[in-house]
Amino acid sequence: QVQLAESGGGLVQAGGSLRLSCAASERTFSSYNMGWFRQAPGKEREFVAGIMKIGINTMYADSVKGRFTIFRDRAANTVNLQMSSLKPEDTAVYYCAADSRWPLRSGPPYWGQGTQVTVSS
Repeated sequence: QVQLAESGGGLVQAGGSLRLSCAASERTFSSYNMGWFRQAPGKEREFVAGIMKIGINTMYADSVKGRFTIFRDRAANTVNLQMSSLKPEDTAVYYCAADSRWPLRSGPPYWGQGTQVTVSS
């Protein structure tokens, strides 16, 4: 059973930074490509960033390139999203996801419960 648990959301001013973390079992962490999606009020869920289970290959949505960084902490079995230069339009519920397919863009089968990120102007 794949279980994902996000943490690290909160309220931050525009221009600030936050780090989201997604914890998984060692088996999940080593078996799946993982990533982050987000859903703002009234909008569809969208892809933010993904990282392959092997190596350091990553992908980003154009809207976050250069501002967000996804990386794995193999010692802690976490996938982290470092978010910098945050904008009000980054406000959303952020979800961790896991999928055996790559790229991680459409319909991953496994999701966390989500964590709220709010960026004030």
